[in-house]
This record gives sequence, structure tokens and C-alpha cells, in this order.
Amino acid sequence: MSVSVRVTLAQIASGTDVDRNLTLLQQGAQRAAADGADLVVFPEYAMYEKKMVDATFAVIAQPVTGPFVAALAATARSLRITLVAGIVETNDHGARPYNTIVVLGPDGVLQTRYRKMHLFDSYGFRESEWIAPATDLSPVVCEVVGRSGERLRVGLMTCYDLRFPELGRELADAGADLVLVCSSWVPGPGKAEQWRVLAQARAIENSYFVGAVSQCPPISIGRSLLSDPAGRVLAELGPEPDLVTIDVDPDLVRQARVRTPALDHRRHTVQPRAQ
Repeated sequence: MSVSVRVTLAQIASGTDVDRNLTLLQQGAQRAAADGADLVVFPEYAMYEKKMVDATFAVIAQPVTGPFVAALAATARSLRITLVAGIVETNDHGARPYNTIVVLGPDGVLQTRYRKMHLFDSYGFRESEWIAPATDLSPVVCEVVGRSGERLRVGLMTCYDLRFPELGRELADAGADLVLVCSSWVPGPGKAEQWRVLAQARAIENSYFVGAVSQCPPISIGRSLLSDPAGRVLAELGPEPDLVTIDVDPDLVRQARVRTPALDHRRHTVQPRAQ
């Protein structure tokens, strides 16, 4: 009998008040824990967000050892839940901070972090003007253990990364059962449709779950969703702040790859481009 890990997608509307944003995360984590969640996921830039990235992101940036992550760690520890959220991380080697996702275990320990690889220099935005890209292009996957003892391998992406199937495939090869896409998806004509289709496409082509969590309007679109390995949307939120909790069974990933062994049928490999 297979056992699931319970996952909560928690979309919020972060702003420029870091303390208020922390409260939103703490309240969301409390609701997720009340739903019996093993893992709660918040969006990109959960710590600090505004319509356009600018110099203020460097001003408010903190290290992963700073007070914001320490407060999240205390919340994860008190609720015995794994917590994933986006922060603005200081950069010891340059003025531009990193757009970072942290994963805090139920013991409050930082399990891993993921620095955004692909910065959003599209649709008139220039994220790279203010944010440093990751220098390590290795896929980031960590393990979440549910209350039942089931183990779920979780891969990380951030927003614009969703448009790059190469990273999605590398996460599959690294053993991901569920890929989390922490986002602040910029609104615009057709953008909500692209968001949904891209999340489904990454799930279908790699036969894993995709949990895509976005900030809310007016900065972003909301519409967080969870797709199963066949591309079926199992849960989807509207534009307003909200959360949804759903059980994710990693055995369904293995079953999907037996039915459709496309990963084993590959005849092409994509080599990373030199930086």
C-alpha cells in the first residue's frame, strides 16, 4: 500500500513590509499544519516583493543565517512541518543579491537553498540588473519525509525557470518526484494560460508532479496549481490569497514512468552551455 506526503500550496500577496510578509508566512504555515500538511510551499520573493525589481532588494537582503530565515525556521520547528519560501539573499561577492528559495525541515534546519538560475529579462523586465544569477547550475533536489514515513524527492525551480525544459529534465534525472516552482508570475495577455500549460508540460514530459505557487495580483497572477505526472491538474487556486492541501503519492511517479517510459527512450541529451 502506497503512502502519500501531504503538500500545501500557499499563495500570498507579499509587499514591501518584511515583517508583514513574515506574518503572512507564519499564518499560512499554521493553516497548513492544521490541515495535516507535511510540506508547505510559498512563492518567490515571499520575503519582499514589488511590481518591479529595483535597488531596494539589495537594501533589504539578508543572509540565510539572518533574522527572517531564523523566524521561518522557528515556525517550521514549532509546527513540525517542512517550509519552502522565497527570500532575497545577500551576496558576499557582489552588490546584487540572489533570488533564493530556502527549504527548512521540521527540525528548523536549513536543508537546502536554490538560487534562481534564469533571471527574468523578458517582457520589458530586467531582473538581472538588480539580482545576481546562480553560479552553480546543478539541479537542487532534497528529500521530504512525511508523518507516515513516506519519502518524497523534491526539486526546485523559480518562476522563469519554468520556461526551460532542460532544467526540468535535469531535476527528473536527479530523482525528483515533485518539482516546486516558486513564482511571482508577471501578469499580461496570455500569461495565465502559459503558466498553466508550462506547468503541465514539465509534468508530462518528465512524469513527475509539479506544484507551481505564485504571488497574487496585482503584482502577479495567483492561480497556483498542482499537476500530476500525466498533466492532470489536481488542484488549482484563483487569484486571491488562499491555500490548498493535497496528498502526493511518489509511487504514482514510478507507475507513470512504467506506463510511459519516455525518459528511457531518449536519444538526445542537452549539454549545458558554457557560462
